[in-house]
Amino acid sequence: MSQIQELINALVAFRDEREWQQFHDTKNLAVALSIEAAELNELFLWKDAAAAELVDKEKIKDELADVLAYALLLAEKQGLDVRQIVLDKIAKNAEKYPVEKARGSAQKYTEL
Repeated sequence: MSQIQELINALVAFRDEREWQQFHDTKNLAVALSIEAAELNELFLWKDAAAAELVDKEKIKDELADVLAYALLLAEKQGLDVRQIVLDKIAKNAEKYPVEKARGSAQKYTEL
């Protein structure tokens, strides 16, 4: 069993013990993911780059764990292989952002 699948299994067990699967439809998981990402962003709101590096790591860990948990649960709900979808996206991005054009640039692929 992969480490990713181990995490998904632990999340599903936690959810199912509490009978929360009834609330975990695709829409609600996507919305929860967005909300948790906003809570992560809130830690950095109004801070300059130097201050953002000093944000409490425990708070970052908690919010990032929530983001990852909902992303994994959403992938599980949709029957998606997390490893494969990430590898597929890397391959797509490699085509859109060839090294010779994108190295050191923050421009969108349409502007390279």
